[in-house]
Amino acid sequence: MKSAKRLPLSIKVTYTAFVAVLVPYYWHAYGPTNFLYFCDVALLLTLVGVWRESPLLISMPAIGITLPQALWQIDFLGMIAGLPVTGMTGYMFDPKLTLFTRGLSFFHFWLPFLLIWLIARLGYDRRAFKAWTVLAWCLVLICFFIMPAPPAPPDNPHLPVNINYVHGFSHHKPQEWMPPWAYLGAMMVILPMCIYWPTHLLLNKFFRDQTPEFSPKTGSTDEIREISLAESDGIR
Repeated sequence: MKSAKRLPLSIKVTYTAFVAVLVPYYWHAYGPTNFLYFCDVALLLTLVGVWRESPLLISMPAIGITLPQALWQIDFLGMIAGLPVTGMTGYMFDPKLTLFTRGLSFFHFWLPFLLIWLIARLGYDRRAFKAWTVLAWCLVLICFFIMPAPPAPPDNPHLPVNINYVHGFSHHKPQEWMPPWAYLGAMMVILPMCIYWPTHLLLNKFFRDQTPEFSPKTGSTDEIREISLAESDGIR
């Protein structure tokens, strides 16, 4: 027995259209490795999540980007007011970049709000903390050991380097204030404990729980309920 749709078709189509424009543009401008960034992974996970109406696939990106993107939002508003916090959104005011390019990047501002709204509609899945943490660790290791460290090569200045800040906070050179392996280890501890876990606690507190209960012998309670309803329909 399928549940009623909980998300408007207009939201699904509009979001899909945006992603359908952004992905080929970013792929052409920056290359496929650009989609290893946490924010881009969150963008794509959300696309699948809205069509499947999956609390887990919506909760995962919410865990991963809500707090980090809050800093982006604050800095962007600060730039507008002439009071930048970190300057990380300075590129949004660079006239050398087209309004189209900057408009696409504005998803960093509105995506967290969309995710919160989606969780309000679908509920929060507590498994998201562990699932996103494992995914983030995989991305961090790939970016550290396989993707290029800063700076970008002169013949390809738009090549993504230092993806997810695995080599420090500069895109011009790797950090030097601690050994690279120590920085990597610290990052893999700090991300879940200081960013993902607090977000998990907040989402778990303010939104209804949609985590499926699972029994190794009988399966999830949702599955049992559907089977029972199907059997009762058959009897009638």
